[in-house]
Amino acid sequence: MDCECYPISTLPGVSALFRDFSERKTAAEGERLRRWYPADPFAMEWADGGPVLDEGHRALLRDLLLRQADGFDAGGAVLANIERLRHGAAAVVTGQQVGLFGGPLLTLLKAATAIRKAQDATRVSGREHVPVFWLASEDHDLAEVDQVALLSKAAVETLRLGLRTERAVPVGGMRVDGGDEAGREHLEEDLERASELLGWAPICQLLRECYAPDAKLAGAFGRLLTKVFAAQGLVVMDAATREFHALGAGVLRAAIERAEEFEAALLERSGELEAAGYHAQVLVAKGHSLLFLIDAETGARQALHRTGDGAWKAGARSYTTAALLEILDAKPERMSPNALLRPVFQDAILPTAAYVGGPAEVAYFAQTAVLYERVLGRITPVLPRLSATLVEPAIAAVMKAHEVEFAQVMEAKTVEALALRMGARAMPMEGKRKIAAVGNAMDAELTALTEYMTAMSAELGRAAGVSASKMRYQMNRLRRMAARFEVQKEASLEKHARAVMLSLYPEGHMQERLLGGVWFLAKYGEGLPELLVERAGMERDGCKGGHQVLYL
Repeated sequence: MDCECYPISTLPGVSALFRDFSERKTAAEGERLRRWYPADPFAMEWADGGPVLDEGHRALLRDLLLRQADGFDAGGAVLANIERLRHGAAAVVTGQQVGLFGGPLLTLLKAATAIRKAQDATRVSGREHVPVFWLASEDHDLAEVDQVALLSKAAVETLRLGLRTERAVPVGGMRVDGGDEAGREHLEEDLERASELLGWAPICQLLRECYAPDAKLAGAFGRLLTKVFAAQGLVVMDAATREFHALGAGVLRAAIERAEEFEAALLERSGELEAAGYHAQVLVAKGHSLLFLIDAETGARQALHRTGDGAWKAGARSYTTAALLEILDAKPERMSPNALLRPVFQDAILPTAAYVGGPAEVAYFAQTAVLYERVLGRITPVLPRLSATLVEPAIAAVMKAHEVEFAQVMEAKTVEALALRMGARAMPMEGKRKIAAVGNAMDAELTALTEYMTAMSAELGRAAGVSASKMRYQMNRLRRMAARFEVQKEASLEKHARAVMLSLYPEGHMQERLLGGVWFLAKYGEGLPELLVERAGMERDGCKGGHQVLYL
């Protein structure tokens, strides 16, 4: 299998902080980032870290994980890893929202990276490390999880269950069939359409087993991921239960009792990041809270805010600090952390040696570090997940035939632009030589003329520069017209450009962020998870922190 590597900064939408975190071009940059990221993500120094939890905590954690593993129909490798956690193993953790049918490809990339890093850490440190996938089942963004994008022959097709709720509730507990006959029919239609798009591959039967009518979004997602990475022993956990919240209640309590202190620390850290030329990934404002509260009557998940008189508000209801602490003691599952506090909550429950995150998660770890220091007395290292584009053989053949590289696909951005590039290449050699000769000669003469006119007068030089730009524009327009003629003459060029763009940069998005992972599992089956685990060793082949283009 061939692999190309591109700097992460070549990808669209990469924040300056994540770019510098991933590339670390100089030693000075690395040292500067240590203010916010103490551990080098590309060294294995973190492998000796991770707390050893007390025996009672480990025993309870084991029991809770075994109970969930049974619900996910986990196999022997998973059960063995849970026992390793019971006996003092560290965890390499990652997580994701519980997207329909497993969500986008990046879900598989995250899981594969956690597995690979756990393997590497075990080898380097001698201490067992176990991969754990944390289900973000308490999120309430239903629209984001109730969808999966698959490919038809000519377009991206987005499937949705059409789930509805009158208020923002934790999505993990919602039934995939909506709880009624119409919802069951919609679920069946989506499963049938997904099977058609996936070519009735074996993964389709697994989807039906996981997304049975009475299943919930978190349970279906967790079972699917458990089955896909069964051989690698990925431990999948849903921490939304009362028992898990009780294990991490100390973090939630600190967020209530020390709210002003945490707010001040986060505001100071945001200022540091902005002064260094970055931006805070999560906005922190006065009265900011790190917590959500589930309304006892409606089940709505509402952000808690502090008011000026020392009280708290969630929706229309007001609470005293004492009242919140009483809720936490009696029903800890009603309280959940926000994006900044969640990693700290997670690492109070798990013996985490490192967390594997995507670009946004890595960026907000720079803020979360101040909470780690104050609550746990340590900062969990964050590692970037595998970033990859998978190129199928048929697409690779088209790219080779038209001499198109991945970077050129990214640069083109649209089907039309890529088709014009292919048309320019398809032009007869004589035509290409004539256009190139005229363009080069004209460019040289215009440059010389502009310099001459500038020497006579600055005003004349500016006028010459404007005129030269117009002439160059017309020359480039002629090139595009010639390329467009080739596209019109050869209908397959646009067809091929569309196929390449649809597969590698669908609808202007990175493949890993849009296309469902099940699309690739359908085509490459059981071998794909192990391939991704193998490629998640990003330090290999000079691809440290970069984006891998994998030719399958």
